[in-house]
Amino acid sequence: MKKIWWKEAVVYQVYWRSFYDSNGDGIGDLQGVIEKLDYIQELGADVIWLNPFYESPDRDNGYDISNYEGIMKKAGDMKDFERLVEEIHERGMKVIMDLVVNHTSDQHPWFLESKSSKDNSKRDWYIWKKPKNGGKPNNWRSYFEPSPWTFNEETEDYYFHSFAVEQPDLNWKNEELRQEIYRMMRSWLDKGIDGFRMDVINLLAKQEGFPDAKNPEVISYLADNPGIHDYLQEMNREVLQQYDCMTVGEIPFVTPETGLLYVDENRNELNTLFHFQVADEMPVMNLRAYKEIQRNWYNALWGKGWNSQFLNNHDHTRQVTRYGNDGEYRVESAKLLATMLHTLPGMPYVYQGEEIGMTGVRFDSIDDYNDIAMKNKYKEEVEKGKDPKEVFEDLLLLSRDNSRTPMQWSDDHQAGFTSGEPWIKVNPNYKEINVKQSLNDPVSVFHYYKLLISFRKENPIMIYGDYEDLSQDDENLYVYTRTYEDKTWLILLNHSDEAQVFKSEEWIIGRKAHCVITNYERAEEGKIILPSSFSLKPHEARVYEWTN
Repeated sequence: MKKIWWKEAVVYQVYWRSFYDSNGDGIGDLQGVIEKLDYIQELGADVIWLNPFYESPDRDNGYDISNYEGIMKKAGDMKDFERLVEEIHERGMKVIMDLVVNHTSDQHPWFLESKSSKDNSKRDWYIWKKPKNGGKPNNWRSYFEPSPWTFNEETEDYYFHSFAVEQPDLNWKNEELRQEIYRMMRSWLDKGIDGFRMDVINLLAKQEGFPDAKNPEVISYLADNPGIHDYLQEMNREVLQQYDCMTVGEIPFVTPETGLLYVDENRNELNTLFHFQVADEMPVMNLRAYKEIQRNWYNALWGKGWNSQFLNNHDHTRQVTRYGNDGEYRVESAKLLATMLHTLPGMPYVYQGEEIGMTGVRFDSIDDYNDIAMKNKYKEEVEKGKDPKEVFEDLLLLSRDNSRTPMQWSDDHQAGFTSGEPWIKVNPNYKEINVKQSLNDPVSVFHYYKLLISFRKENPIMIYGDYEDLSQDDENLYVYTRTYEDKTWLILLNHSDEAQVFKSEEWIIGRKAHCVITNYERAEEGKIILPSSFSLKPHEARVYEWTN
């Protein structure tokens, strides 16, 4: 297996508008990130991923870009960005940016030109279709809207948008457009960034002819279409291979077999990917299904391409709320999930606040939420005649705002995030859950994360070790091994609110091992003889190591 720096990295995701506000306007900013870099460095992260801060009308929190080479005023200016890159590098860390090239804002100059007339030079930079039988070109829906087609009065036809009306899709068939995108990518890499997280990158190629879908509610037809690998291989040739950079693709609707095509080291496309068989398709933890997903991806990718490990990000509810227990066992559960993600094969991602066990939020009204996807879905369902209260309840768990509430720095006013009024309400539990408290508590979630990340730097078994699941059919326990050279790690995880017993396999019993890490008070010191069974407390995690 090829060894390279990005395989060994832990990535810390900064959703900057909710990270730290340096000027009191209620919105986090790049200067705020600079002021908190020492905190990220102390945690031990290697790479910082910054969500979009390009110029934008901000209809979808920066994912609607109106100028790829400018900085949103809310975030700061180019000097702030350049200083941020410099400060990150001075601390021995790297930085990757969001690359959003499936769509732009409808306020981007390219689109304003494209929509102005059918003979404009930018006309073919977007996707336009004539009305069909007096209506929309097909029966598809978009991520955020009942239809991906919006009528343009100037040219009397429809433009295509996989997301909001304000986010028209780019036409990647146009070579002139592609070359302009590549030039833009090079400009940011030349400013010193170390790579890209590529937003919905497998949506770039569209189905030829845009045929009606048999089941339009299942929107997988938006992704993974013929031509996508041609575009990514061209992008690699034109841009990526010229830099020592890291790329991670956000790739919905892929299986392990199709996912391998994006990250196979012999194909020259991307380094690693986010798939969404868990985050999009598993609303709450189904441990048997989760283990099967891990096995399938390991079997497909190991030795050929690299996977990513995550359970939450800016689009998904915080992991301890969704996949753990954010009540009685919040601390233990947060540590257990961390143990799992940092010891499974692939690259771990830490979403800001995850490392102190921040939870999802429950606001009182739809008016308290900012998530455009949630608000559009609420409106759509209520207009169908459904009970607004029931619709609201149904949308709460998966609202993207669960993960977008401000970082909880202290128990001071507004959680120490801002001296002003925050752009979105602070989670009321900031008095109990915050960075200040975590740093002062030697057994906090933060210090556990710090230990796990330091172990990764010292133990290549966490990165390059072979993986075997020993608990395939158990719905409460996840037990597996990692083996590298002459070392084996045994990872025992109890995902239940009840105590559980794991019966050891014969080849484990009697081995001399020591406990590397546990999320409860250390039960034993030094080497022990591994028993015929292990009793695990609720949400207990334990890792043992022995020499083969």
